Amino acid sequence: MMISTESLKSLEQSVTMSSRELAQMTGITHGEVKRLIKSLETAQRLSQPLKVSEYEREGEVRQEYRLNKRDSLLAVARLSPGFTPEVLDRWQDREKTSHLPDFTNPAEAARAWAEQFEQRQAAEQQLALSAPKAAFFDNFVEVDGALGFRQLCKMLKAKEPEFRQFLLERNIMYRAKGTLTPQHYHLQAGYFTLHTGTGENQHAFSQARFTSKGVKWVASLWAGHLSAQPKGAAA
Repeated sequence: MMISTESLKSLEQSVTMSSRELAQMTGITHGEVKRLIKSLETAQRLSQPLKVSEYEREGEVRQEYRLNKRDSLLAVARLSPGFTPEVLDRWQDREKTSHLPDFTNPAEAARAWAEQFEQRQAAEQQLALSAPKAAFFDNFVEVDGALGFRQLCKMLKAKEPEFRQFLLERNIMYRAKGTLTPQHYHLQAGYFTLHTGTGENQHAFSQARFTSKGVKWVASLWAGHLSAQPKGAAA
């Protein structure tokens, strides 16, 4: 029996998660997500060869990566560990609608059981690894009002030069006339607010502040960044 291209694509989507979906979920740019996944492949951390899929956007053909359950959990644990439970929930919904194996075939049933067992083990391991990170940023969920750069550094107990470099390297903010300014898509996502005014010299100024949503988000990213550093490097 021939399987149509549409059926193959539907099957692939039911057993994989795209880098675009991870980007939308975490609020991180798709380019940054792809770079992280590529670095995991280079470090030989992925469980299977990286799958590249094409999609069309704004009239252009672009590429995304498709990951199995274990690798998508690994990626989100590195990107933003607070979203690990959401990834697990999405996988559970996806698995409910995917086709069950033919359990009348002992070999196929055994393979399905082994794969399910391995995926459950991988998921539990990723949750265990992300638990300390989740505890780290959960302390900053209840934030009243918006915080400035220095206020957030004090809350995270982060050195200002290191945290500033982190924000720039992750493309979370950029320098505009010597001032840290959030990328517009992070501003639209509600992670920042901009306070404008006029100084004593009558020059207009604009100051970015992290919203409570932004504090939780960036604290999660910072926790992942610290956990990826060699022991003693972040001391």
